[in-house]
Amino acid sequence: MSKNPYKEFSISSWAIDNKMTVYVIMAIILFLGVFAYYSMPREAFPEIIETKIYVSSINPGNSAEDVEKFITEPLEEEFRGVAGVKEITSTTLQDYSTIIVEFEETVAIPIAKQRIKDKVDQVKAETTWPVLTNGAKVEPNVFELNFSEEFPILNINLTGDYPIQQLKDYAKYLQDKIELLPEIKEATIRGVDDKEVEVAVDLYRMSASQVSFNDIINAIKGENVTISGGNIITHGVQKNIRITGEMKDPQELEKVVVKRDDGIIFLKDIASIKFQEKDPTTYAREYGKPVVMLDIKKRAGKNMIEAVEQIKTLLAAEQENYLPESLDITLTNDQSIKTANQVNDLVNNIIFGVILVVLVLMFFLGFRNALFVGFAIPLSMLMSLSILSAFGFTLNTMVLFGLVMGLGMLVDNGIVVVENVYSLMSEGMTRRKAAKQGMGEIAWPIIASTATTLAAFFPLGLWPGTIGKFMIYFPITLSVVLTSSLFVALIINSVLTSEFMKVEEEPVAKKKLIRWSLIILGVGILLLVAGFIMDVAALRGFGNLAILSAIMLWFYKYVLAGAVEYFQYKSLRQLEDAYEKTLAFALRGKKAYVFLFSTIALLIFSFILVGIIKPKVLFFPENQPNQIITYIEYPQGTDIEKTNELTKKVEERIYDVISKYDDNGYNYMVESAISQVGQGAGNPMTDGGQGSDMPQKGKVTLSMRDYQLRRGVKSSDVLEEVRNAVKGFPGASIIVEKDAAGPPVGYPINLELSGDDYDEMLRTAENLRTFIEGSGIAGIEELKIDVNKNKPEMNVSVDREKAGLVGISTGQIGQTLRRAIFGEEASTYKEDDEDYEINVRLAPEYRYDESVLFNQPITFRNNQGKIVQVPISSVVTKNNTASFSSIKRKNLKRTITLYSNVLGGYNGTEIVNDLKTELQNYELPRDISLAFTGEQEKQADNMGFLMLALFFALGGILLILVAQFNSLSKPMIILSSVVLSLAGVFLGMVIFHMDFVIIMTMMGIISLAGIVVNNAIVLIDYTQILIDRKMFELEMDEDDMLTKRQYFELIVAGGKSRLRPVLLTAITTVLGLIPLAIGFNIDFFGLFTDYSPNIYIGGDNVIFWGPLAWTVIFGLTFATFLTLIVVPVMFYLVLRVKIKVRKKRRMKEITKIRARQATSSERLA
Repeated sequence: MSKNPYKEFSISSWAIDNKMTVYVIMAIILFLGVFAYYSMPREAFPEIIETKIYVSSINPGNSAEDVEKFITEPLEEEFRGVAGVKEITSTTLQDYSTIIVEFEETVAIPIAKQRIKDKVDQVKAETTWPVLTNGAKVEPNVFELNFSEEFPILNINLTGDYPIQQLKDYAKYLQDKIELLPEIKEATIRGVDDKEVEVAVDLYRMSASQVSFNDIINAIKGENVTISGGNIITHGVQKNIRITGEMKDPQELEKVVVKRDDGIIFLKDIASIKFQEKDPTTYAREYGKPVVMLDIKKRAGKNMIEAVEQIKTLLAAEQENYLPESLDITLTNDQSIKTANQVNDLVNNIIFGVILVVLVLMFFLGFRNALFVGFAIPLSMLMSLSILSAFGFTLNTMVLFGLVMGLGMLVDNGIVVVENVYSLMSEGMTRRKAAKQGMGEIAWPIIASTATTLAAFFPLGLWPGTIGKFMIYFPITLSVVLTSSLFVALIINSVLTSEFMKVEEEPVAKKKLIRWSLIILGVGILLLVAGFIMDVAALRGFGNLAILSAIMLWFYKYVLAGAVEYFQYKSLRQLEDAYEKTLAFALRGKKAYVFLFSTIALLIFSFILVGIIKPKVLFFPENQPNQIITYIEYPQGTDIEKTNELTKKVEERIYDVISKYDDNGYNYMVESAISQVGQGAGNPMTDGGQGSDMPQKGKVTLSMRDYQLRRGVKSSDVLEEVRNAVKGFPGASIIVEKDAAGPPVGYPINLELSGDDYDEMLRTAENLRTFIEGSGIAGIEELKIDVNKNKPEMNVSVDREKAGLVGISTGQIGQTLRRAIFGEEASTYKEDDEDYEINVRLAPEYRYDESVLFNQPITFRNNQGKIVQVPISSVVTKNNTASFSSIKRKNLKRTITLYSNVLGGYNGTEIVNDLKTELQNYELPRDISLAFTGEQEKQADNMGFLMLALFFALGGILLILVAQFNSLSKPMIILSSVVLSLAGVFLGMVIFHMDFVIIMTMMGIISLAGIVVNNAIVLIDYTQILIDRKMFELEMDEDDMLTKRQYFELIVAGGKSRLRPVLLTAITTVLGLIPLAIGFNIDFFGLFTDYSPNIYIGGDNVIFWGPLAWTVIFGLTFATFLTLIVVPVMFYLVLRVKIKVRKKRRMKEITKIRARQATSSERLA
C-alpha cells in the first residue's frame, strides 16, 4: 500500500492550537528587532581583525642594514619555528624595524601574541642584543592592529588670524575633550610640531671652556629636579622635606653652573636657551591655506555616526562657550556621512523592495493574503537583526545587502504556505483544517528548500584570508534571514492563515471605509501638527504615513481592487491555461527531448559566446572614486622644506583642475581638499602612511561629494584630469590613486623579486622596469620600485689604534656626533600640565657644517684626571655613500617589488597576462626569483576558493535532496536546473555588456545555486504528492507505477498548481534586487519627514553590489523557465524511462515464466 499523503506538521499544528503564545512571540520579536536596529553601530564596511602580530623596534643611529642584521634577522629566525605561523614579512629602515607575523586563522590572536612575545624575550636573552645610548636594551613592541582604529573618520581643521602655536593650543584643548568620548580612540594633531626647550651650544665657547656635552647634560639633570628628602618630626609633628628644583621658566637654565674649575661657567656663557617649535616634521593645508588639523580615529565596535555626531555637538558647545568667534573650524573627510548614506540607501532599497514585493503579492494572492506574506518580511528581518545584534554584528553594507538579498527569498516560504492553504480552502476545507493539512503538505519541502539554500551559502562561511573575513558577513546574514523566515512561515504564518485567511475578499462597505479612513486621517493630522510644533521628524513621518494610508484605502477600493480582481480571475487564469497547454505540448512525444537538448545546447552556446566576447575580468568592482589621492615623493634624504614647496606647486595644478567644477563658490564635485607633508603623508599600501617621519613625502587628498550631487560628472574623469595635470615634475615621483572598494588587495600590477644579494636584486628590478617600459604594454601608470639605494649616507670609520692611544673609544665618538646633531634629552620642562623636552645640541650654524662637526674636540678627563681635548677628525676617516632606503623581507628572503596602478579604461588582469607573455623569455639571475603578487595573487587564491565553494555547495544540496526525496533521480533533475541556469547568467552578461567580477559574480552564482533549487523542489515535491495521492486512491503498492498517461496528466496538473508560487517566488526575489541592481535610490525617511525624497540613480552600492544582483537576476529569470518547463520535462522523461525499464523487466520475467512452463510441459509430455 502506498504511503498516506494526508498528514500534518506537528510544530505548526501546535502553533495553531496555541495562538496566544505565538502572538506573544511576535510582540517580542518586534520589540527586540526595533531595539537592535537602533542600537547596532553603523559602519560602511565590517571591521576586520587580521590574525597578524606586529613587532616594531627602534634603535636610533643605525642604518637599515645594521638594524636588519642585529634585530630583524634574529627575530625572524625564531618566529619561523612558532606553531601556526603562515607568513613572515618585514620592513627595515634606518633606526626602525617592523616585522609582521601572520598566523593561521585557527590561532586566536591573544595566543599568537603571547607566542611572539615569548620568542622576543628568548632572542633578547640569548643573543648579543642591541643597546641604546643610555645602556638599556632595545625593547621591541609586540601588538596587534585593528584597521578600523587606524584610519581617520574625521578631520577637524583650525584656521584663523592667530599664531600657529595659538592654533595648536586650541587644537590641544579640543583634543583633550574629544579623547574623553568613549567612542574615540585618539585625536592626533597634524600640521604643527611640538615645542621644545633647545639648549643650542656654541661649539667654540664650549671647547674654549673645556666643557663637554656630559657636563651640560648632567648639570641640567642635577638642577631641574624635585626630590623628597624624607620625613622629620619636630614638636610631635611629622613633616615631609621636599626640595623643589623644577624650573618655572626656561630662562632659568641660563643660571645653571656647568663648570667650576678655573672659574665658574654658566650655561648662558656657552649656549643660548630657546623655547620654540621643534624642527618641522609635518605641514597641513586646506585648499592651500595652513591649518592645524585633528585626525580623529574611533574605537573598534563603536558607532561611527554616533561618534561624529557627538564630536559635532561638542564643537558647537565649545564654539559657543570657549573658543573665539574668529577661529574658523571646518570638518573634512567625514566618513560618517558616506557611511550613513550607504546604510540609508540600502535600508531604502529594502523598503522599496518590500513595496514592490507586497504589490506583486497583492495581485497574485489578494490584499488580505498579501498582508500575511508581506508581514513575514519585517518580522523576519527584525528577528534577524536581533540575532545579529546579539552576536555583536554592526549594521554595515555587508549585513544590509544580506538583508536585501534575502528580501525576495524570505517571502518564498510564506508564499508557498499561504498559497497552499488558500488552494485547500478553495476546495471547501475549513480554515483551521486547511492550515494544518496545508502545513503538513509543504513543511518538509520548504524546510528542504531552505536547507539547500543554506547549504549553498555554508561554504562561503569558510572563506579564508582578509577577503573572507570581509565577505563572511554576507552568508551569515543571509543564513540568519532564511532561518528566521522559515520560523515565521512554519509558526507565525500557520497561525495567521488559520485565523484570518479568506478565499474571497469581501468588498469594504463605503461607510466602514469612511469611518476608518477618517480615523486614520485624523490621527495622521494630529501627529503631523505635533511634529511641526515640537520639531520632531519622527512624528511628522508617522503623520504623513497615516495620511497616505488613508488615501491608499480609497485608491485600493476604486482603482487597485478592480485591477487585482481582473488579474486574479482573468489574466492569471489565462496565464495558467496557456502554461498548461505549453507544458502539455512540451511533454508530448519527442518534443520533450527537443526542449531538453535545446536548453543544453543553449548552455554550451553561452559558454562559447563568453569565450568569444571575453567580458572584462575584474577582481572587485571598479568604483567611482570617493577620494582622489595624489602621492608625492622625492628621493630619500630630501629636506621637508623642499618637499613642501613641491607639494604647493602640485596643489596649484590640482586646484586648477577642480576649479572648473565651481558654481558660484560651490564646487559640486569636491567637498574638501587637504594636503599633508611629512608625517601622515605616506601611502598606507606601501609604508603605513601615518606614524614615522617622511620628510620626502607629501600627499593631496580630494574628498568627493556624494554621488547624487555630482551633476552626472564621473569622479573617475576628475582622477584622470588630475593625473594628467601633475605630470612634468623632474626628480619626483607623483602617482594618483583612488580609495579602494572593499578590503585591501594590493596593487593590480605587483611583481615581487626575492633573493639574498640586495644590490643584484635592485639592479635586476631596474633592468626589469626598463624592459617592461620598452615592451609597449599600455595601461601601466608608473612602475615604481619599493626600495632604492639613493639614501645619502656618510660612513665614518674609527682608527681604533689612534683612538686607543689618546684614550677615547668608538662609543664616545658616536655619542658626541649624535649629541651634536640630533641632541639628547637632558630633562623635561613642565608648563600648564604639558611636558616639553629639554634638548641639548649644537647651534644650527655648527651642526649642519660638516667641517665643524668633525673638527670638534672630544673633551674628557684622562687617567691622571687632566682634561684632554681630541679632535674627532684626528682619529676617523669618512666617505660619502648611499644606502638602501629600506630592506623588505618575506619568509626570511629579501624582496624587492615593482608595482603600479592601472590607467583608466585598462584592465589589470589583461595587462598582467601581457606581462607574463613578455617575460616568458626574460632571463633572471640564477639566485633571483620572480612572482606576480598583490591583487593577482589574491585573485587566483579567491577564484580557486570560490570554485571549490561552488562544488561543495552543489554537493551539500545534493545530499539534502537525496535525504528529502530518498531518490537519486529527482535530486539530479533539480541540480541540472542549477547548472542550466548558468546559461541565463552568461547570456545576460554578454547581451548587457557587463564585466565578470570574480568576487561578486562568483558569489552570485553560488547564491543562485541555493535559490534556483527552491522552486524545483516545491514543484517536484508537489507533483510527487499528487502521484502518491493517485496511487493511494488506486490502492497501489509503493513499487507499482502509474501509466505514462497518468504521469503526464499529474505532471501537468502539478505544474499548473505550482505556477503561481513559482512565479511569485521568482518575481519577488528579482524585484527585491531590482532597486539595488539599477541603483534606484529614494529616501523614504526624507520623503515622509521633510518631503525631500532625494531620488537618483547610481551610487556606490550599485557599483559594488550590482554585479552580484544582476548575476542572480539573469540566472533566476532563466531558471524560472527551466523550473516550469524543463524540470517537468526531465521528470517526465525519467518516469518514461522507468516505465520502459519496468516493462522490459516484466517482459523478461514473462518470457522466463513461459519458458519454464514450456519446459515443464515438455517434461510432462
